[in-house]
Amino acid sequence: MAPRKKLKGLVAATITPMTPDGKINLPVIRQYVDYLVNEQNVKNVFVNGTTGEGLSLSIQERKQLAEEWMCQGKDKLDHVIIHVGALNLPECQELARHAAAIGADGIAVIAPFFFKPTNKDELVAFLQKVASEAPEVPFYYYHIPPLTGVKVRVEELLDGIKAQIPTFQGVKFSDTDLLDLAQCIHKNETGEFEFLYGVDEQLLGALALGVNGAVGSTYNYLGRQTNLMLQAFAKPDFALAQQYQFLTGEFLNFVIKLGFGVAQTKAVMTSVSGIPMGPPRLPLVAASSEFIVKAKAKLDSIVWPNGD
Repeated sequence: MAPRKKLKGLVAATITPMTPDGKINLPVIRQYVDYLVNEQNVKNVFVNGTTGEGLSLSIQERKQLAEEWMCQGKDKLDHVIIHVGALNLPECQELARHAAAIGADGIAVIAPFFFKPTNKDELVAFLQKVASEAPEVPFYYYHIPPLTGVKVRVEELLDGIKAQIPTFQGVKFSDTDLLDLAQCIHKNETGEFEFLYGVDEQLLGALALGVNGAVGSTYNYLGRQTNLMLQAFAKPDFALAQQYQFLTGEFLNFVIKLGFGVAQTKAVMTSVSGIPMGPPRLPLVAASSEFIVKAKAKLDSIVWPNGD
């Protein structure tokens, strides 16, 4: 593979905009890209993942979204990572080939979670079959055991992974097991792999362990504030970084108690950005008007250290 710019910093887990009748709303992606870059200072995206309802979309819809993000992100975004995971191998492979054909900067794969791999060898065999369909594209494993139930530790997965998957680039680590994450980073002394943390409310702890960046839904609408947290951490000004993390946690703690998921994330993003994200796809149901009012009031009440 040709030399590539290292993926670091914030990566927005993109939302899939939908029309009121539940069809994907491609025309707003251009506005969405400009909003992320200009308003949130976020120039990396992770498309068709959990936040994007990827597993609720058809293969054709996922391809259309990937193409639109690549088209609208050209010369504006640094990295467009396409999630190509699915419940069956042929669909994963088809999506991987498509992502390669449109020039994606990376592909990611979640573990299949109906018939699950039960150990490292089964998981690696599946991932290898997908990665081999895009032999020039950096490959990321999307580790999210709370949703998949696949609990193979990433530390174990990394042993010998390059020999089996030469394009293996790193992990989107969406789990609270910081011991596993720490062991991964400790083993990664040469910096060969990238570790992107996926639990937004615990990002500061992961930064202290040495992650390269983060993939998350809140970076769609709190990207600017989280970037300021990253800057504070790098100075280092740990007290200031803590303030940003505590305030993000205050908001998330509030909305989680109300019931917070992809549908509610779409509502918050619509409220903050003004871009219509629309409803989620069933079986998810739209956020209630009560939630929207309370979440907006809470977010508006937060006074960030930069004076917002």
